[in-house]
Amino acid sequence: MKASYFPGCTLKTKAKDLDIYARKCAEVLGVTLEEIDNWQCCGGVFTTSNDELATKLSSVRALIHASKKNQPLVSVCSGCHNVLKQTNAMMKDQTIDASSRVNNYIAPDSYNGETEVLHYLELLRDKIGFDKIKEKVVSPLTGKKIAAYYGCLLLRPGKVMAMDDVENPSIIEDLISALGAEPVKYAYRNECCGGYIALESSGLAKAKSQKVVENAKEKGAEMIITACPLCLYNLKKNGADISIVYFTELLAQALGIKE
Repeated sequence: MKASYFPGCTLKTKAKDLDIYARKCAEVLGVTLEEIDNWQCCGGVFTTSNDELATKLSSVRALIHASKKNQPLVSVCSGCHNVLKQTNAMMKDQTIDASSRVNNYIAPDSYNGETEVLHYLELLRDKIGFDKIKEKVVSPLTGKKIAAYYGCLLLRPGKVMAMDDVENPSIIEDLISALGAEPVKYAYRNECCGGYIALESSGLAKAKSQKVVENAKEKGAEMIITACPLCLYNLKKNGADISIVYFTELLAQALGIKE
C-alpha cells in the first residue's frame, strides 16, 4: 500500500522520533509513505472563521496532491491531522462560501474534499489491522502497564475527526494490547494538557498536565504514550516523573526496530 505523507514542521525539528519511527514501522508493515513534495506548514491550528482562508491553503494543497495520486493522506502529528481533517471537511461542504473562495484562489486545481484523510493510528487500525500488527511483533511488551494520552486534537470535534468515541476512545489502548502490553485506562486520558494556554497562564497549564500524569500513575501506569508533540512537551515540562514517549517509539520497540 502507498500513501501520501504529510510530516509537518514539528516532526522535522523537535519531534523527530515521532516521524522517524513512523516511517520505519510503516516499511515493516508493508506501507510506503510518500512524503509530499514542497509541503508547507499545515497552519498550526484550524480557525473556525470562514473569512480566514490563508492558513488553510497549504493543507488544501496537500489534500490535492494526495487526490491526484489517488492515495489517502496520512499524518502522525495530532495537530497537523486535526487541521488537515477539518480543512477537508470544510472543502466538502459546498454550502459554505469558504470552499468556493478557496477554489477560486487555487484555480485551476479545484478540490471538493475527495481525499481520505487518515491519522497514522487509523492507518494501523483500519488499513493494516491490529491483528496483523500483533503477528509482526518480535519483542512483545509483556508485563508493561502503559497509559494512552489522547489530548484534545485527535478526537475533537468528534463529528469531523470521527476517529473514535470522544468520551471513551480505545484505538491507542487496542494498539497497546496488540503489542503485548497492558493498557491502563484513566479519567484524564482525553482531557487537555493545557498546551494552548501555557503562554497566558503557565500555572493553569502546569496544573492540567499534572492532573493527567498523576491520574495515570494512580491507575498503575508505568509509561504514557501520545501522538501529540505539544502534549509530550507540556507533560514533560511540568514535572512528570514517569516515562512519556511517542506511540511510534513503542511500536518500533515491539517490531524490533528500536532498542
